[in-house]
Amino acid sequence: MTHKLQLERPLQLIQITLAVLWIYQGLVPKILFQSSAEIGIWQAIGLELHLAKIAVALSGLIEIGFGCTFLIWQKAVFIHQFNILGLSGLLLLIMFTDPLQLTTAFNPVIMNIAMIAISMIAIQLLNFRTQQA
Repeated sequence: MTHKLQLERPLQLIQITLAVLWIYQGLVPKILFQSSAEIGIWQAIGLELHLAKIAVALSGLIEIGFGCTFLIWQKAVFIHQFNILGLSGLLLLIMFTDPLQLTTAFNPVIMNIAMIAISMIAIQLLNFRTQQA
């Protein structure tokens, strides 16, 4: 079995994992059960309650769409680079708008750093795969 084939399963697992995480984060706390913390972030930016709820739902749709990109473009490094950039930006946003969220269990620091690390591993595997071709 070639190195290229040995990398396929771990890369698929990474892609599916990131897709599921993004889709879940977009669907559950933003669309199905709008989290008061999510609404609070938009209110901290200056939106009124009804607009904040709409913004939460729209951001959920964007997250679901982004999660799907991991399933569509499974060999694209740029998706992982964008993931790292986006998660870093979202973490900074939380630090400035609702720093108390950083002290809770399963907080954005834990989730974002884990997802960033997964994307960093994916980039390394994708680059190695390209070198082996």
